[in-house]
Amino acid sequence: MTDREAFLTTARQVITEEAEALVVLATSLDDKFCDAIDLILKAKGRVIVSGIGKSGHIARKIAATLASTGTPAQFVHPAEASHGDLGMVTKADVVLAISNSGEAPELANLLAYTRRFAIPLIGLSSRPNSSLMTAADAFLMIPKLGEACGHGVVPTTSTTLTLAMGDALAIALMKHRAFTADNFRDFHPGGKLGAQLSRVGDLMHKDDAVPLVGVNTPMSDTLLTISQKGFGVVGVLDDNGYLSGIVTDGDLRRHMDGLLDRKAGQVMTAAPRTIGSNSLAEEAVAVMNEYKITCLFVVDPETSGNVVGILHIHDCLRAGVV
Repeated sequence: MTDREAFLTTARQVITEEAEALVVLATSLDDKFCDAIDLILKAKGRVIVSGIGKSGHIARKIAATLASTGTPAQFVHPAEASHGDLGMVTKADVVLAISNSGEAPELANLLAYTRRFAIPLIGLSSRPNSSLMTAADAFLMIPKLGEACGHGVVPTTSTTLTLAMGDALAIALMKHRAFTADNFRDFHPGGKLGAQLSRVGDLMHKDDAVPLVGVNTPMSDTLLTISQKGFGVVGVLDDNGYLSGIVTDGDLRRHMDGLLDRKAGQVMTAAPRTIGSNSLAEEAVAVMNEYKITCLFVVDPETSGNVVGILHIHDCLRAGVV
């Protein structure tokens, strides 16, 4: 076997073992998982997540996932907790302490603090009779299946299971709270994720910036509006104030002969593509790409004809929506 073949064999073995361990974890969940959920839901404050070493790294991620899905959470380093950071933990909180062995000495002061002030404690460990699980009010057990390194010493399978348990907690809580994509967007305004969740109404131009004329507006005035607003198009409203059509560069070229003798309604393309203000910006980009256009008029989703804004492809690009 070549080195490259050995690398692939080892990698597949590790991933397969961890995947099989996750199946064992899923089937092992019982009412104790629900007990932990109940403790978190009853807490008036935050979930304080703590752990040391690799468990600490996983604890940070679990705290971040909880916080971003509607459950206020914070990571507290157990060593720092012994030097003043216990002040971050209040009686309104619930503590989620993580230790694969359940015997991490760095957690001792935090555990004692929760017992002293009757702060609910959830233990996450692979050893049911450990100090952590003995002290805890609720227990999250991960199966003790060894590590994928083959020597039982490198945290691999155990950290994967711990991370999955944290994800299970976060998503179960999220669904219980009916946490929506809109809520998620509020916590993720930046980066690619924020861009993907942006709504058309967040990016569109509105009020006086929207280029609009009436069907009976002379083309001389229509051209002036197109030039002043800078979108290269103008929306044409019917007598009831609803979008009836759109005048584009193509319409101007097609009606060059006697253009200034016409009205906007005579030049426009009827029934233009529009999008609702509540639609995702990504949907708007898809429509513009499909029909090879650069602008979409935005309409009130309840009336489907009342123009509330205009969205240009450049607005989406600036926001990172591609």
